[in-house]
Amino acid sequence: MKILCVSDYVDPLIYNQNVKEAFADIDLILCAGDLPMDYVDFIVSVFNKPTYFVFGNHDLKEYHLYHRESRLDGSRFTKSYDQSIHGHGATYLGFKCFINDNLVFEDPQTGKKTPLLIAGASGTVRYNNGLCQFTEAQMKFKLLKLVPKLIYNKLRYGRYLDIFMTHASPRHIHDHEDPCHLGFECYNWFLERFKPTYMVHGHIHLYDLREERIGKYYDSTVVNAYAHYVIELPMKTTEQKDN
Repeated sequence: MKILCVSDYVDPLIYNQNVKEAFADIDLILCAGDLPMDYVDFIVSVFNKPTYFVFGNHDLKEYHLYHRESRLDGSRFTKSYDQSIHGHGATYLGFKCFINDNLVFEDPQTGKKTPLLIAGASGTVRYNNGLCQFTEAQMKFKLLKLVPKLIYNKLRYGRYLDIFMTHASPRHIHDHEDPCHLGFECYNWFLERFKPTYMVHGHIHLYDLREERIGKYYDSTVVNAYAHYVIELPMKTTEQKDN
């Protein structure tokens, strides 16, 4: 299965009318933050494939719709946010785990088929007290809240997670030393403990083509999704499953 990863930059190679022909075999799209929601909407409309997104530290106009504590005017929600109406056709992955039964992981050794297991986290390290910025302790707490579902995945499917998508990177993997672009040390803990096949992140712009895009941490491949990048998993869609 081929997965299109995008972040941080409205890439003209993606944002054009011929993109579906250029990326005809894409089965899943991951949007790793700092992307206008109309760009996410375009991707969903053109590809018509499952799409997940997280927020970064910019382009946060709709962040309050998904996080009620971020409403600055003190007003209350009168009802839950209906993502099916306002969600741009994409699923918000921030601080959540999902089991996608329509995308099936096929173990390359045993041939066993199980659903795609995916989780995500929005935001960056706190550097100016802005929206969607977190301290190490705050982010670690949010990750700990995912643990019960990850343990359930392990018991039922034999693994915790296939893909972990974030905006910020892990510490010392693709991150920079300025306060804004430091990675989270708790992400390193998460990778070591729960061993997703891929971690996909954004936030680190690749202006220098010599800068590393793909890294490795324990059993996980860490991918910088800046602009766009395509990865693969040993998976097949439900339409391709054996009868």
